[in-house]
Amino acid sequence: MVFNGAEILVRSLKDLGVKQIFGYTGAAILPVMDELAKQGVKIIVNANEQSAAFSAAGFSRSGTSVGVAIVTSGPAITNTLTAVADAYADSIPMIVIAGQVPEHKLGTDSFQHIDVSRVFGATAKKVILINSVDEIETVVKDAYVYAQSGKPGPVVLDMPINLQKESSNYRELSKQFFEDVYHDEKHLSPVQCEQFFSLLKAAKRPLLYLGGGLSSDASTAALRRFNQRYRIPSVNTLLGKGVIDEYASESMGMLGMYGTPAANMVIQENDFFFAIGVRWDDRVAEKVGFAIDAKIAYVDINTVKVRQIREERFPEFSVIGDAAGILNELAAYGEEHDITLDIDGWRDECIATKNSWPLDYNRGAAALQQAEVIELLSTRLPEDCIISTGVGNHQMLSAQYLKMRRPRRFLTSGSFGTMGFGLPSAIGACIANPEASVFVIDGDGSMRMNMGELHTVGTLELPVKILLLNNHSDGMVRNLENAQYEGRHSATERQKDVNFSRIAHELGFSFSRRVTERSALQEALEQFVSTEGNALLEVITDIEEAVYPIVPAGSSYKGMNLGPYIKKRNDD
Repeated sequence: MVFNGAEILVRSLKDLGVKQIFGYTGAAILPVMDELAKQGVKIIVNANEQSAAFSAAGFSRSGTSVGVAIVTSGPAITNTLTAVADAYADSIPMIVIAGQVPEHKLGTDSFQHIDVSRVFGATAKKVILINSVDEIETVVKDAYVYAQSGKPGPVVLDMPINLQKESSNYRELSKQFFEDVYHDEKHLSPVQCEQFFSLLKAAKRPLLYLGGGLSSDASTAALRRFNQRYRIPSVNTLLGKGVIDEYASESMGMLGMYGTPAANMVIQENDFFFAIGVRWDDRVAEKVGFAIDAKIAYVDINTVKVRQIREERFPEFSVIGDAAGILNELAAYGEEHDITLDIDGWRDECIATKNSWPLDYNRGAAALQQAEVIELLSTRLPEDCIISTGVGNHQMLSAQYLKMRRPRRFLTSGSFGTMGFGLPSAIGACIANPEASVFVIDGDGSMRMNMGELHTVGTLELPVKILLLNNHSDGMVRNLENAQYEGRHSATERQKDVNFSRIAHELGFSFSRRVTERSALQEALEQFVSTEGNALLEVITDIEEAVYPIVPAGSSYKGMNLGPYIKKRNDD
């Protein structure tokens, strides 16, 4: 069968199961966009290309398929750079396809030409300039599978417009053909299993350190199988929320700079640190210090990271491989040899620590607190909803106060900390999970970054609900100014109030409301959550609010600052 390049590209995507893409059109990608429409692939048109790529990443983060963004050349593809870098930092598979000038104009000053490989080289898992119409099918299908293989990440495809119009044979290569290329299953030997369990059985205070590398269904199931038997207390990273049920008594919550009191306390006492699917973020691991008084076991699929940790922290046990397979083999070995642990005292101590040191905030404040609003929301959220956040204080408070039972239900920008992430990522999650309730928790600073997506949600009538916590500032940076710059606020405060709820109303939201008084908050939250369709609730919050606990930069967990409101609970 002979087709032009645009049709080959679209047929390749359909063979891979792609039913919708996110994007923004333009001259250099128009043949592909036209073919997408002709072949019935849904095109979600975002307000800009950065948002399209964030939506594709949100699709990947919340589902089991790879999100695809398609944009035109020049400023369109460079607009996706931040979202691509964000996905790369958090190991999120994604495909970005860009139109390009004709091949004979590559390397010239042609209109809207950019050297995509040079711009994106360090920010993507792979960047490919398609050189022939004959290779389009192979490149597209290989890229889709490669993005998910090993350490996942974004792949960028650069497609000159002349190749979109030229013709070639379409071979209908199967997805399985490419999956077989990247299949590299590693197994533990009995000796390795024995080594691991000799370390674990000798431990009196073991602790699981769980990261985003466990967020697949297979890895989560394997982790829970393993820990159903041993009930080892756990701490998780920001991206590891939900890989173990956070309502379980052994879950201590998020670890790190803004971690829960219990998580940041128990890590100081453990003697066996089992890290799985984590990248040892500086906001988490460096606060332990390199002289951690615990034996370390480490499992991750990232060869570079495992080798780095071997050189820096000298783990007694480390394996490069898929977490699901490794954990299932450890679980099977433990079951076969009837291995048990004697850690009841340590487990009880951890649970008592969690119960004794609950989160808290200024409950006597005149102004509404973000923590207060999120805490109230947490009691009203539907089961198994999806939460997407922006970046800032609201993000950390959401991570602290909202507990997830499943992975891929708390979407946030982890390593890159990208403001503007929340709303477009929620759009991707909404498309990937049409049966789920999707909520955005955002701040006014982060919302402004991609506010055009309010138009996308409103005009496409997407059932996304947005809780906007408006403190008229960039609160996290403002807190830093208070702590380190003598309270001078150089560029963090808004000079004029903007009513976001009115904007949502004009864009056709089913529900839009602004709350300024505590007396109206609970009723407004009830309306917000129960509304059919899209909704925006804007709550004006305290500009002086800060997030606690905090482990200041350069400090260890022993230097954790609980703030003025977190106190030890005395149940006596």
